[in-house]
Amino acid sequence: MPEKRRDVRKYRRLEIRYGVDEPTKLAFIIDITRQGFFIQSGTVLPPGTRLRVLMNMGHGQQVGMEVCVQWAKRVPPQLVRAVKKAGMGVKIIAFQQGEAIYRSYCADL
Repeated sequence: MPEKRRDVRKYRRLEIRYGVDEPTKLAFIIDITRQGFFIQSGTVLPPGTRLRVLMNMGHGQQVGMEVCVQWAKRVPPQLVRAVKKAGMGVKIIAFQQGEAIYRSYCADL
């Protein structure tokens, strides 16, 4: 399948919280671009779902944003740790806080 991303994915592990109404579920990002990222999680939501995300950037910095699920890969719970790509690919819709922090982080990768 041809690559559709405009940017090259950079592999990083960042802690986030996400949820439909409130960011309450804990997960990790394992790759990131300027337009979106992959949330590694055993709890996946269908494409088209909008999520609120709070990303911990370290040093007390946080980025808040709204994202939309583009694709999801569900795996049985016992295989979540064994399968690297269990989770959701999301696209950034809007930032609530920390847009400059996120953009700077991506530029430095």
